[in-house]
Amino acid sequence: MIPAETTNPESQLRDLLEKLSAYVEQFHGGTVEFVSFDGNTLKVRLGGACLNCPLLPSTLHGWVAGTVHQFFPEVNVVEEK
Repeated sequence: MIPAETTNPESQLRDLLEKLSAYVEQFHGGTVEFVSFDGNTLKVRLGGACLNCPLLPSTLHGWVAGTVHQFFPEVNVVEEK
């Protein structure tokens, strides 16, 4: 859940990605890190067990982008940097 007092979209995205990263790290050994957000495109860096994993595109588009779009439908693109 995103804290109500956090109103800046970038801060909200960072908070969401921290929670998502904690889940991915605990259950899969990977990490998700916020890189940038320009109001339209969110860039993230996948690390840990995600590096060189053949399932990285599925993690990026299924888990990360899917979760982001649930809470932030205005974010059109999620890219791995």
